[in-house]
Amino acid sequence: MGIAREPYPDNGIAHARQGDTADMICARYLGEWSGATETLIDMNHGLADLGPILPEGTLVRLPSPANTTLTPATTVKLWD
Repeated sequence: MGIAREPYPDNGIAHARQGDTADMICARYLGEWSGATETLIDMNHGLADLGPILPEGTLVRLPSPANTTLTPATTVKLWD
């Protein structure tokens, strides 16, 4: 995705910025991890109902990077 990483918020809560998706928020604070978006949506009841682009200012509770069992995303090569 190429989103610059930012420090994890002390309170574990992020605010959606203009044009943010759940994937973008995960990449910004947690890096690109397989399963991070699904965990984030599970933790924030009703978040998926807001649509793919979250309203600016929406509060999003983040999974703790210390307590996560997520694995790094794998890259698939179509050609050698």
